[in-house]
Amino acid sequence: MGRGWVFFALYVLLFPWVMGWVQRSFHGELPVAEANVVYYLLSATLVFLVFWTFLKHGFHLLLDWLPENLFAFGTGLAGWAVLSFLAWLIPLPVENPNLLSYPEQYALAPLATVVILVVLMPVVEEPLFRGLLFGTSRRYSRILGYLLSTLVYALYCVWQFVYAYGTVDFRYLLLMVEYLPMSLALTWCYDNGGSIWSPIALHMVINAVTLVRAL
Repeated sequence: MGRGWVFFALYVLLFPWVMGWVQRSFHGELPVAEANVVYYLLSATLVFLVFWTFLKHGFHLLLDWLPENLFAFGTGLAGWAVLSFLAWLIPLPVENPNLLSYPEQYALAPLATVVILVVLMPVVEEPLFRGLLFGTSRRYSRILGYLLSTLVYALYCVWQFVYAYGTVDFRYLLLMVEYLPMSLALTWCYDNGGSIWSPIALHMVINAVTLVRAL
């Protein structure tokens, strides 16, 4: 758990800055898609090294509690679909840069884009935000666990946009509304299924659907 929290802090606070610095150092000559694949491959490798016992135990739980995990996956997916539809009806003053960039990224490097969004990103993020953050805070309070896991992940998805365009624009924090349904569904899936591999699979499906919609 100690190593996990160190990796969590590095992944959230340091790694994005290092990745941006690498991109600026190459003056745009480094292909973004390929660089992101390397970035997430390294992150996934670190996740398996740090959380190997947890991931292995989660796989056994998936097999032992398969009906519970299938139920959690199905209800989480349905809940995300309904809540996301309602969230998309809310008018926001800014557009989501992620959704705007997906078509361009896919056009330039389709395989790399799919690998990052559908495979590597869920494998990296779920052990951190659900396994570590929710799993730790749930020991003190299930409500606290849901609040922290849901809000922190939604904030993580949008905070970089506040400073991304040369000015500080806090309106981009309102985009958290679009990520709250996903974050809540993933937390529900882990809490009710018991295996970390259930929210990983749900995250993969949600990202795949989101990519298809963006295209």
